Amino acid sequence: MTGASDSIALLPHPRTPCPAVEALEVQVDVAPGGTLGLRYRLHGDLARLRIPSPRPVARVDGLWAHTCFECFVAAPGTGAYREFNFSPSGEWAAYAFRAYRERDDEAVPAPAAVACIVTHATGGRLELDVHLHAATLPAGNIDDLQLGLTAIIEDTDGKCSYWALRHPGPAPDFHLRDSFALTIGYVAKIPRLRQRTP
Repeated sequence: MTGASDSIALLPHPRTPCPAVEALEVQVDVAPGGTLGLRYRLHGDLARLRIPSPRPVARVDGLWAHTCFECFVAAPGTGAYREFNFSPSGEWAAYAFRAYRERDDEAVPAPAAVACIVTHATGGRLELDVHLHAATLPAGNIDDLQLGLTAIIEDTDGKCSYWALRHPGPAPDFHLRDSFALTIGYVAKIPRLRQRTP
């Protein structure tokens, strides 16, 4: 990917369309201290989607089974990577992997890793802002880190669609390394996100 853009589009997997979603995009920001900011923006008919209601901020497994926004981060030249899940409910999860789907529980990011999740739903737009501390990202030059930006969107019938920068496999699989299609250095010149407050 070349050039700069205010937002980066996610695409549904061909096997899992979602007519209720008109567009899904992500804005990426890197703060001077290395904090990674992500703003997910969904446009569509929110009444036809299952959007989790607000809940106490907590680390929760299984968020991917419902509407959930995700980020995968890896350093080049290694099979290891991190996975972060962000629910519109305010709940979140973080995982570390040594290689493809091989969990590394000793490297799981600490609860303080996720600085903030702020959700806004107005009219036909749902926004979710999140900031990840630099300490929770893989070691290395932050400009070289590779991102897989993804989302699971559940409709009111309980059917999920799977969105990503790239879908390299015949079935949705966000863990495939070829789907980590964005290098952080690419977005270095994108305008900074303005932090929202609850």
